[in-house]
Amino acid sequence: MALDGWKERLFRRYLYWLCRPARLRRRLTALIGEGGPVHTSVPLPDGGRLRVAALQVKVKLSKDPLDYAAEVHRMVREAASAGAQLAVFPEYNNIQLLGMLPGVEEMSRAISDGGSSEERREERGNRREGSSRPAVTVADVIRYVGPVMSQFLSVLYSTLAAAYRVHVMAGSFLLPDGEGVVNRAYLYGPDGRLIGTQDKVHLMPVEMDWGLSAGTEFHLFETGVGRVAAPVCMDATFYETFRILELMGAEVVMIPIANPEPYNYWLALRGIWPRVQECPVYGIKSALVGSALGFAFTGRAGVFAPVELTPDGSGVLAEVASAEEEGVAVAEIDLHALREFRLNHPWRDSNPELYVRYFPSVYQA
Repeated sequence: MALDGWKERLFRRYLYWLCRPARLRRRLTALIGEGGPVHTSVPLPDGGRLRVAALQVKVKLSKDPLDYAAEVHRMVREAASAGAQLAVFPEYNNIQLLGMLPGVEEMSRAISDGGSSEERREERGNRREGSSRPAVTVADVIRYVGPVMSQFLSVLYSTLAAAYRVHVMAGSFLLPDGEGVVNRAYLYGPDGRLIGTQDKVHLMPVEMDWGLSAGTEFHLFETGVGRVAAPVCMDATFYETFRILELMGAEVVMIPIANPEPYNYWLALRGIWPRVQECPVYGIKSALVGSALGFAFTGRAGVFAPVELTPDGSGVLAEVASAEEEGVAVAEIDLHALREFRLNHPWRDSNPELYVRYFPSVYQA
């Protein structure tokens, strides 16, 4: 059932009015002015040492988008005040704005899993049989409200990045893209310019049930904080993601996550920590935590490095203590040390011809 009736069109006009850029800019100007100046250090032209912040955001549905803007401002300011030149937000970092939709909490069961597994199988069967059973999917909701959120989010993160002179990886957003819906990460520079985006390549099963479209390529961005990449959550589960990015030249890989499961240290090891050890890069994991829309998100945001580049040999430079509460992990990384380590790595791969021989046929099969 498409959300295209006259009531829906009228309500979307109201949402545009609520999220209008002029209203947002006035609020941000006031927030930035109230706190006084924050002096962040400028990254060295050739990289070198810099400070990064992994943000752990506790999700709160916002009826007024300006409440969401105030929370984002507070966290960017906290990162900048700690001297961070790069602040990294988590996955699904726009679901807070679904609070603008009346009755969204009542939609939570459908948003979270589309009903029981039996109901989902029945729905898929109905679609295969051409049934006209009406249904509003998550993709429908995002197509409806996405254009409103997209404009609002662009102004918000661009303005804050420029105001505090920091690189801001805004996290990933569920947004429409043509006929599809994607899970897309956004990176802004300290001048407020959009540096680039990255679509999630490996979708979770529930995201496929929602009707999301997977990305088809990885991107590398040349920035004042090094050569960076921003694959999304599940992308870190697979060794190939980091191997590809390392070979492309990545030095810092940011992973925004939103894990809808109880925190488990051992399960968490399917993500960024082993990838950083396998393919020498600095890793920054941001996390969405808390309960919303039928999900309970957990995670521990942190900054990670090859064990040889951490003082205690743990591979962890900084990590939020709680898996369920808000927090910020700030650490210094040294790109010069990483480059030297790569050149003199004791067990670097010496047989790339093996991959050339086997990988094409393996993946095609």
